[in-house]
Amino acid sequence: MTAFKSDFLNVLRSRGFIHQISDPDSLDGLAARRELVAYIGFDCTAPSLHVGSMVQIMCLYWLQQTGNKPIALMGGGTTRVGDPSGKDETRKILSIEDIERNKEGIKQVFSRFLKFGEGKNDAIMPDNAEWLTKLNWIEMLRDIGRHFSVNRMLAMDSVKLRLERDQEMSFIEFNYMILQAYDFAVLNQRYDCRLQMGGSDQWGNIVNGIDLGRRMGTPQLHALTTPLITTSSGEKMGKTASGAVWLNADMKSPYEYWQFWRNTEDADVARFLKLFTTLPLGEIERLAALQGAEINEAKKALAYSATALLHGADAARVAAETARQTFEEGAIAENLPTAKVPHSVLESGLSVLEAYVLSHLVTSKGEARRQIKSGGLRVNDLVVVDENMMLTPENLTAEGVIKLSFGKKRHVLLKPA
Repeated sequence: MTAFKSDFLNVLRSRGFIHQISDPDSLDGLAARRELVAYIGFDCTAPSLHVGSMVQIMCLYWLQQTGNKPIALMGGGTTRVGDPSGKDETRKILSIEDIERNKEGIKQVFSRFLKFGEGKNDAIMPDNAEWLTKLNWIEMLRDIGRHFSVNRMLAMDSVKLRLERDQEMSFIEFNYMILQAYDFAVLNQRYDCRLQMGGSDQWGNIVNGIDLGRRMGTPQLHALTTPLITTSSGEKMGKTASGAVWLNADMKSPYEYWQFWRNTEDADVARFLKLFTTLPLGEIERLAALQGAEINEAKKALAYSATALLHGADAARVAAETARQTFEEGAIAENLPTAKVPHSVLESGLSVLEAYVLSHLVTSKGEARRQIKSGGLRVNDLVVVDENMMLTPENLTAEGVIKLSFGKKRHVLLKPA
């Protein structure tokens, strides 16, 4: 395989980030001259991004590390419409206040990965609400909408797959691809942005933007998509029994984040080291070659490196030490995730099923019952055998907590408050 001229594309290819590129030679030339400005859009649908967004964030990271300029576009405008890609039903319409609150939460993560400022390759973070909310409907139809073919829009996967499953698509969602395409044109006009990156399900939407730019007289625009990341067992990246793996520390603690990566399946370790850490490829090859029980060292390296990137080296060290104490010494480590329960509730008796839901170790009482039947739940390291078990102050350890465990690797300390 012929090497690219640019460090950017060589890094992305060698680490497994590339699924499709619209015009590799032209894009490679821009990146080789370190003149590439590229963006990825992030809609504000939740107070935090989750681990599924890490592939895109790392693309922006490597873009800047190789001398080019990243744009992390906040979707304050497009979130008001809702991206239909990969959905069987209309996304919930959020209030403007919720969108703004979510946007502030999402912003937190980027300073860990990108340097923002006024320099040539410093990152910027515009919000598409700035231009989308000012569009006049008639002018939009005349100046932008006329460039779109309904025939082509109906053929887009985000629309076609929904219609094939007889799932309704609202008119507002149908317009999402127009707004996304317009974003690309505006970012080109304002910042000379030439590349939009996104997941493989965004290819059609990005190509729409390239086509709109051509019709509106922009220079050549480019598309680059990343592969859909699934685990070796076929699970969607970041799917866990307790829900999404959020990036903000107040929604998923550094220890829980560390533990998520520590629990990576053996067959995924090398791939995830390339995608989600900045370790040199030579070191990754060494770790990937470990066999048997030694592969746990590679998993710890993955957990430490990924956590240090997001939460800092100190938080990663604390998480690793908490895990060591918990698993190697059998101690109740004070840095384990905690869940609080009122004294009065514990005194009157708290159902073990409710305790596990409260701790977010399971998502429902039904799941807790199933885990009890298979011997998967433990209270203070003793297997739960009775689903009607009640937790009371008598269950408190000398440390004043109740240790809830799901399997061997997931623990939460229940603390009276």
